[in-house]
Amino acid sequence: MKKNVLLSLVILFALALAACAPAADTAAAEEPAAAAEGDTIKVASLSPLTGPVPTFGESTKNGFMMAVDEWNANGGVLGKQIEPIVEDSQCTADPAVNAANKVIDQDGVHYIVGEVCSSASIPVSEIAEEKGVLMISPTSTNSDVTLNLDGSTKDMVFRACFIDPFQGLVMAKFASDQGYTKAFVMSDQGNDYVRGLAEVFSEKFVEYGGEIVGSETYTGTDTDFSAILTKVADSGAEVLYLPDYYNVINLVAAQAKEKGVTAVMMGADGWDSSDLDLAAADGGYYSNHYSPDDTRDAVVDWVSKYNEAYGSTPDALATLAYDATNLLFAAIEKAGVDDPAAVATAMEGLSYEAVSGTVTFDEYHNPIKSAVVLQVKDGAINFVASVAP
Repeated sequence: MKKNVLLSLVILFALALAACAPAADTAAAEEPAAAAEGDTIKVASLSPLTGPVPTFGESTKNGFMMAVDEWNANGGVLGKQIEPIVEDSQCTADPAVNAANKVIDQDGVHYIVGEVCSSASIPVSEIAEEKGVLMISPTSTNSDVTLNLDGSTKDMVFRACFIDPFQGLVMAKFASDQGYTKAFVMSDQGNDYVRGLAEVFSEKFVEYGGEIVGSETYTGTDTDFSAILTKVADSGAEVLYLPDYYNVINLVAAQAKEKGVTAVMMGADGWDSSDLDLAAADGGYYSNHYSPDDTRDAVVDWVSKYNEAYGSTPDALATLAYDATNLLFAAIEKAGVDDPAAVATAMEGLSYEAVSGTVTFDEYHNPIKSAVVLQVKDGAINFVASVAP
C-alpha cells in the first residue's frame, strides 16, 4: 500500500513538472519579443501617395523620412529607434479613415504625422481623439482639424501649418495692398479646405474696402470651367481668387488664358507642387508657408540636404512634413516618456526653431508664425512678401 502511495506521488510530481514546463518555455519565448517591441517608437505618416494629388504625398513622405532618418542616426528618441510606417491615405476621407484605423489598431501606432488635406484630416482627427493617439498634420489648414464641434480644442490634435483664416486674410490684404478693388471667387463647395479659404478671403477683402463682384462653385470632378470663366470676364474682376489644389489650378488657369481672362489669379498653398503648370499660372500669386529663397541658416541647410537626397528643391509639403515630424520628436523628448497624452501636454508648451519659422502653439493647437506670398513668373516661383500674424 505504501509502495502504491509512493508511486502515485512520484507520478503526480512528474505530471506537475510536465505541466509547468511549457508555460515556462512560452514565457521565455515571449520575453525577447516584448523587449524588442519596447526598443522602438512607432510613428505613422498618412499622405496621398495615389489619388488626385500624389505629388503632395511624395513630398510629405520625403520630409517625414528625412526627419526620421536624422533622429535615428543621432540615437533615436528617448534612446529608442523610430519605426516609420507609411500609409497611402489619398487625400480623401474614407481611405484616410481606413489608413488611420489600420496603423492604430493593427500596427499599434501612438503617433500620426498627417493627413495632408483638411477633408481627410478632419475625420482622422476624430479617430485620433477618440483613441488617444497624438496627431500632427503638416499641412491641413482648415480650422476644424483641431476643433471639436462645440469649438473646444481637441486634446490630441495639432498642426504645423497656419490656418485658413490667416491664409485667407493674407491674400485679401495683399490684393488690397496691390490696389485691386474687385474680386471674383471660385470654390469647390465639397472641399473643406477650399470652401474655408474662399469664405475668409471674401469676408476680409470686403473689410479692406474691396467688392466681391461674383462667386461661383464647382465640383471636384469638373474639368470644363468655361461657363464660370465667361462670368469672370464679364464681371470686370481684377482678381480671380481660386484657393484649390494644383491639379484644378492647372485646368482653370489654362482655360482662363484661352478665354482671355485678364483678372490676376490668386490662391493658397494648394498651388505648391512640382506639377503646377507654370506657364498657365504665370502672373498668379499664392500664399505659402516658406520660401526656399529665405536666407536663414535653417532654410539654407534644409534646401541643400533635401536637394542632395532627392535632386530637387523642397516644396512646402516636404518642408512642413519635416517640421511636423521634428516637432513631434522634440515633444516626445520633452515629455520624457512614450505616452501620447504626456507628449500632447509637452507639445503645448513647445518652442521650436523649424525650417518654416519659430513655432509656438496657441490655445487651439495652431502654430504662431509668418506666411509668405509667392508669384509664378517666367517659369519660376519668386518670393514677394512675408506677412506676420
